[in-house]
Amino acid sequence: MDSTRRAFVAIIIAVGCASPLWAGQAPEVAPVRSLTQDEQSAFLLNARIGNKRSAGGGVTDSKRATLTDGTFSHDAHIQTVDIATPVFQAGRASEVNFKDTYRFNIAGYRLARLLGIRVPVSVERRVDGAQAAVTWWVDDFLMDEEDRLKKKTFGPDPDRTSRQVAVMRVFDELIQNKDRNQGNIIWTKDWTMWLIDHTRAFRLGRELLKPTNLNRVDRDLLARLRGLTEAEVSQAVGDSLRKDELAAVMARRDLIVKHFDERIAKTNEAVVLFSMTPATP
Repeated sequence: MDSTRRAFVAIIIAVGCASPLWAGQAPEVAPVRSLTQDEQSAFLLNARIGNKRSAGGGVTDSKRATLTDGTFSHDAHIQTVDIATPVFQAGRASEVNFKDTYRFNIAGYRLARLLGIRVPVSVERRVDGAQAAVTWWVDDFLMDEEDRLKKKTFGPDPDRTSRQVAVMRVFDELIQNKDRNQGNIIWTKDWTMWLIDHTRAFRLGRELLKPTNLNRVDRDLLARLRGLTEAEVSQAVGDSLRKDELAAVMARRDLIVKHFDERIAKTNEAVVLFSMTPATP
């Protein structure tokens, strides 16, 4: 391996191993009002970007920044990573058509919104001369998944927590997310799960990676998946996904729906389907 390839692999491995510390810190600027997703999008697109500092971890130099529109301030995560290589060699983690790109953070949010899954608002915006994903910093941080597992807790409503984990597993199969580590699963104080950092998702594989993990599914989510059309998804994600990436999503959607239909046929709906419950007060 030549020196250029060795340096590139070292960088990619460092990025993958680094803990996304930006997900494990409460916002430094508390919001003064609650905003809808559309209002958050407008704010992230138009607010002035003020103080920027390292988001913590990684070598792509992602930033945490405080944005303000003059009357309201909130923090955001800024990612400009945009790496693509036909062959990525890293031992067992090697793969072809490797991508690590800010685009997928935006696509992850847009697709999640279409399905009713909690992913922070993320918009595309030019920052310091580079295209970037600017993502809403999640408020009311309680802990990340690593802390939850260490504490061996399922919170005040274990069934709701387990159901949220099941939803995450379906979403990660849909977007073929190979980088769902414990640091990019975060829990807020009302025990709601938020899924962050999808720059290594949306692979081109047209198979399910871990179908044995897909045991249960939210009834409404399965209905939304079943009803998705390629045109609908394309309109939602815009240019955050390329045509081959979109086609792979739809192929995996078909497999997910088929998988759960077969499980229901073998068992019954009560075993496979559930309905999400609201947060415990």
